Amino acid sequence: MNNLIDMKNPFFILSITLFINQNVLAQENLDKVLPVRGICMSAPDPDGLDQFIDFINDELVPRKANTLVIRIGNKYQYKSHPELASENALSKSDVKKIVKACEKGNIRIIPQINLLGHQSSRNRLGNLLKAYPQFDETPHINMPEEYVWPNPDNLYCKSYCPLHPEVHKVVFDVVDEIVKAFKADAFHAGMDEVFYLGDDKCPRCQGRDKAELFAGEVSKIRNHLAQNNIELWIWGDRLLDGRTTGIGLWEASYNNTYRAIDMIPKDVVINDWHYERPDPTAVYFALKGFKVITCPWRFPDVTKTQLDIMVNLKKYATPAVKDNYQGMLHTIWTGSENFINQFYGREEVNSSRGGNWVEAFKTLFDEINKLDPDQYLEYEIK
Repeated sequence: MNNLIDMKNPFFILSITLFINQNVLAQENLDKVLPVRGICMSAPDPDGLDQFIDFINDELVPRKANTLVIRIGNKYQYKSHPELASENALSKSDVKKIVKACEKGNIRIIPQINLLGHQSSRNRLGNLLKAYPQFDETPHINMPEEYVWPNPDNLYCKSYCPLHPEVHKVVFDVVDEIVKAFKADAFHAGMDEVFYLGDDKCPRCQGRDKAELFAGEVSKIRNHLAQNNIELWIWGDRLLDGRTTGIGLWEASYNNTYRAIDMIPKDVVINDWHYERPDPTAVYFALKGFKVITCPWRFPDVTKTQLDIMVNLKKYATPAVKDNYQGMLHTIWTGSENFINQFYGREEVNSSRGGNWVEAFKTLFDEINKLDPDQYLEYEIK
């Protein structure tokens, strides 16, 4: 036995070489089947930074996750616009630690800031509209003392006016700064659940086609990023017809922005999120010419079905669209500290809305790592 593990033994060298080659091939094949295997999480508070990095090292890397969309928003100490930073913002040195961990673990990191929509939350304005109230698409709608839905103003989240002549100077300053800080080659602009757009009282947007307004903003952001070869990612809900599909108001559009799908550049990457049902809309985006990533959240059975749909769509796709099926991005809609504490059982998972996002996350990556990539690589019609 000692002779077999002798470093100079040719049989030992051959067996180790074969083992390494097999693992490399398996990883390469998994990368072909699911180029994106990721998670979308909020940026941590500074005092939660160490456990966030531990989670990357101890949980994401062993699960073969290769993408981290980190929801930064105002949680960075912006030099270009310090008025937009929150009190618990990360420093440049904090971000360097996250970047270092991701580089070591071969994880692509993509920072996210909500552009256009999500400029308020419940009864609180976001920092952009606090600092620049002139950017508000609907300044005549006041923030309530107590937020309820539904409400007479149909207020979910405020939007900035995409046609305001000064808004992009501000938002592009912070976008460029955060992309540079994270050494990123892609940026996530959010752009989901935009209910306020082309308001009848907006002096710039009134009477405009909402699809054209939405497409114009996507294109403007994309074109700005493209100057530095940065890829744009967005959520896909505003590009789906909520009425015709029956998908509804939240995961698709009721205000006609869905027609923008034929007006935006094809190199925008679509994050196609569905949480209650595994709606197979990835095929729609892929056939329209976009790279698409399926995004689950809190139901393990839905998550597993979404993975099955994604790998089979890719398997049976024509060569023209096969590469458009990019993989899976698990989404977490609680603070990263909360999620990590729940993951390790230090807190109970809030299941008031049903499901369990910790178990859904575990299910997704357990199922990914059970896949036999070879059976999804080639398909021939016989």
